[in-house]
Amino acid sequence: MQQIEAYRGLAILATNLKGSMDSAFMRRLRFVISFPFPSNVSRQEMWRKGFPAKTPIFDLDYEHLGQLNLTGGSIHNIAINAAFAGAADEGVVGMEHILKAAWAEFQKLDMPIYEGDFAW
Repeated sequence: MQQIEAYRGLAILATNLKGSMDSAFMRRLRFVISFPFPSNVSRQEMWRKGFPAKTPIFDLDYEHLGQLNLTGGSIHNIAINAAFAGAADEGVVGMEHILKAAWAEFQKLDMPIYEGDFAW
């Protein structure tokens, strides 16, 4: 904290665990901005925009993907991993690539996995 206070520039801290910060630390922060967890509709839109326009994608079910309780950062990570998997597998990204990457992301984040969410 001393280094942050001595720093004359702009410092941005980000966390998913605001509740883990003690009140003395929070008092030292000038601004706190909360970003709500994205809704199903917002997540569907993030999935639609998750791949560059020229990425070859096949038959993605955005409604199904929007039901996965993920943040924008996780959706981004999954899209990148699915794109690599699709590129290695005939060059097309499909639901199987995304759901496999999502499964890995859920495991990485130690989130509960419901097999029905990953069935395709």
